Parts: sequence; structure tokens; C-alpha cells
Amino acid sequence: MQLISSYEEKGNKSMRMMGIDLGTTNRKVGLFDETGQLIGQVSRPTETVDSNEGFVTYDPEALWNDVATMIRELMAAYGTEPVAYIGITSMAESGLLVNRSTGAVQSPFLPWFETCSAPQAERIRREGTPLELFQRTGLHLSFKHGLAKLLWLKERDPDMFDDAVWLSVSGYIAYRLTGVMACDPTLATRTYAYSIPNQAWDMEWIRHFGLNEDVFPEVRPSGVPLGSVTAATAAALHLPEGAAVAIGGHDHVCAALAVGAVDPGDVYVSMGTAETLVGTIEKRALGQAEFETGLSYGFHVVPGYHFWMGGNASSGGAVEWIRRQLADEALSYEQIKELMVEVNDGPGEAMFFPYLSGSGAPFPNSRTRAALIGLAQSHGKKELLRAVFEGTAYQLEMIRQSAERNSEHAIRFMRAVGGGTRLPAWLQMKADISNITLVVPPIEEATMLGAACAAALGAGYYGNAEEVRVAMQSRGVVEYAPDAVRHERYRQAFEERYVPMAAHLRGLS
Repeated sequence: MQLISSYEEKGNKSMRMMGIDLGTTNRKVGLFDETGQLIGQVSRPTETVDSNEGFVTYDPEALWNDVATMIRELMAAYGTEPVAYIGITSMAESGLLVNRSTGAVQSPFLPWFETCSAPQAERIRREGTPLELFQRTGLHLSFKHGLAKLLWLKERDPDMFDDAVWLSVSGYIAYRLTGVMACDPTLATRTYAYSIPNQAWDMEWIRHFGLNEDVFPEVRPSGVPLGSVTAATAAALHLPEGAAVAIGGHDHVCAALAVGAVDPGDVYVSMGTAETLVGTIEKRALGQAEFETGLSYGFHVVPGYHFWMGGNASSGGAVEWIRRQLADEALSYEQIKELMVEVNDGPGEAMFFPYLSGSGAPFPNSRTRAALIGLAQSHGKKELLRAVFEGTAYQLEMIRQSAERNSEHAIRFMRAVGGGTRLPAWLQMKADISNITLVVPPIEEATMLGAACAAALGAGYYGNAEEVRVAMQSRGVVEYAPDAVRHERYRQAFEERYVPMAAHLRGLS
């Protein structure tokens, strides 16, 4: 582990930017300076409303009121300097219909995880081969996507669509701030109605399902200002009228910008309950090779690039699971650190397969189950913890290798943020197993910061994505470099034990 200090003076004057992160668990608003230093933040839980009809919704007015209240609280506490840029990011597939002329809400506000649209997703699936649909959208079809939700709404009540437009969560809050209805490419693709090859709404596809071509809003580049906060809203929220508002885009892709995963060969790793990887690649046509990776693809918030995305649904979740199993009260992170002090000497005997919520990329299968093998009577807490850490790191490597095989660039760095970065032994394992340097930047709230940075980049404060990376890492980073000897031992265990057994487990399901 090495601490790198690289303080660089920016020629630009100091600046404040605001990020709005509308997530599944919490809604957050944060204030940052030009180096990404968090000045202050406020959060509220994201709550659903039971419709009493078999599905749940969000309350759009409650969402707006929460955001407005949080902005006022931030400005009251830290509003000594004006906010120049406001960027919004959100969960990708949630949305609602509003009246194009008045902005009045005309449909339930459906969360991405609401399964009511599963039958409509199956209808879409019958309209092409899996490869054809993937090449059109960069996605593997799911009930989550906006098109399936719109078909469900249309079957429920066609009158909802009178002079209506579908807005994402980000799009709805952007409209309430600016009066402009829009979307960005990273969120447009998550509707399953946006053509990646044509970089436009797929009008023929939309008409095929009996929808009006105008049901989707104008697409503006990620981070490019939609306009300024309206005068009335600025006064009510104590914001300057000139504050530029932009849709930053998909939450994970915004975070990739904040951590500096902005060049081909760089990967963003979100080490939360689930572990998500986002890699930057040059724009390309999608084909069989990309389809077989099991990854999803789309437009990056960095102009001119695409991204790939994959994840393990139970990475940090597996750590939380084993913490609860090994003690009446969950082991503290300090206790885990003590147990893991001397485990970075290569692979252990026991091996864990982290499929507590099924397997994700590169072999998605929700029915695959987790397993612990190779246990001996002498094994205790340390060995079980080690197995869980190594197993999740092996799964990360499986995803990384799948992406790299289909990339024109070797993966050079993985830039990690999230709760898992509190465990240095885990980070070192991941570096040793992948034979790639892990970089941990000094970033709090990467998703919220990424939205703010996207707005500042789109408005021209930062000249390019590399300038964002330099600014965000000007306070130094921590690096975990791989050890060649340990990597060779891990490589053998991965290829000879983990990969074959993982395939066997998928076969059992």
C-alpha cells in the first residue's frame, strides 16, 4: 500500500457545485468544491407507497418536496458562496408520465424494481432474438426497463398517454428546477427504446408497440446544461438564478467520472452491498462477442465513449452475511481487520462462491446458489472470513477477464470506492488476484459528486474528463499494488479450482 500525494493548483478560481443523487435507498443532496471536497450533505430515505393493487409507487410530490427541503437546508448551512452547477443522477429505469404542456403527473411513478411489467417484458422479448435486441439497446431485456413499464401503463389506462412524456427520476427533478423536459443518453438507453447504433429514439420500434413517438423527451448530452433554475424556484430554494442544471446520467456511470475511470483500460469498482464494475471503452458496434460477456453496454457520461457494466449482487452483502454468522452480534470491522492481518500470503484452503443472490455477469443466473467448500475441522473464523473475501475477489476477476477479452485495451487500474474500501486486506487480495493496481481516491459520495462533476464538465468549467480526474485526486490517493508471487498462486487457484467449480454450481441450478 502506498500513499500518493499529488497536489496540483488549478488555474480556475474556486467554485461550488451541487450533486443530487436520487437512489433506491436514499435521496441525497451534497455541496462540493472544485476538488471534490464534500462541504455538506443532507439525505432522506426513499420510501415507496403501496397502491393496494399489487404494486408499489413513488410519490412524485414527496420526491420534489424532499429535494427542495434538502437544498434549502444545505443553502442555509453552507450558502456563503453561490452554487454554479447542479448535476442530477438517479436510479436508471424508474419513471412516470407527465403532461407535456402543464407538467401535471398522469401516471403512477413506477420504481425500477417493480415487477408488474414482467408480462410486457416477455411480449417485447418475442419481437426479436436476444442478440438482435441486445444490439439495438446494449441491454439484456428485463421488466425493469421503461418500455415494458409504458406498455403496462397503456394496458392499464390509455388515457394516461394524452399529451404525455415519460420522464426518469432525474428528468422529473430537472423539470421541476428548470421547466425543461429532457433526458440524457445514459438514461435514455435504459428505456429499451433508444437505439445505440443510431443514437436516437427508435421511432419504428416505438410505433410497433402502439406508442406515440412523442412519449419520450428530447435527449441532451450528459452534463450539458438544460438551463438555469427558474426565478421562482431559485428564490424559494435560496439558489442563484444563474445556477446551471444538468442531468448527469446513470448513477454508476456518474460515479465512474468522479473516481477518474475516464480512459479505456480504467475501471470503476463500487464496493457496496453489491459490487458493480464500470469500464470505459471506445464507441463500437455491439455484436456476438459483446453479447456473450453477459455485460450491459451504453453511452458514457464522458463524451465520445461507451461503457460496459457488470456486477456481483452479493459482494459486500456476503461480508455482511458472514459477519452475522460468526457471532451473536455481528463482528465489527475492527475485529475483521484483526482477524485478517496475516492472511495476504496467497489462497486459502476453503473456497467460497458468492451467489447468495444468484450469479451475475458474466454468467447471469438468478437460480445459482452460494457454496463453501474445502473446510477442515481446524478452520475457524479467520479461514471463513478469508474464504468469503477471496471468493468475492475471484468473482470480480471473472467479470474483469470477460470484459478485458472483449476490449481493445488491457485494464490498467481499478478505482474503488464504497464501504468495502475500509478493509485493506480485501483490497490487497483483489489487487493480487487481478494483478492490477487498485486505486482508492479520497472521495465521499462518488455518485453524488459524479453528477456535480458531469454538470461542471458539460458547462465547460472542466476542460475534459482528465481534468476532472486530476482535480478530484489532487488530495492524494491510496494504491494497492499486486504482488507477483501471490498473484501466481492465486491464478492457479482461480483457474484450477474456482472457475470449474463455479461452472458446476451454475449447472446444478
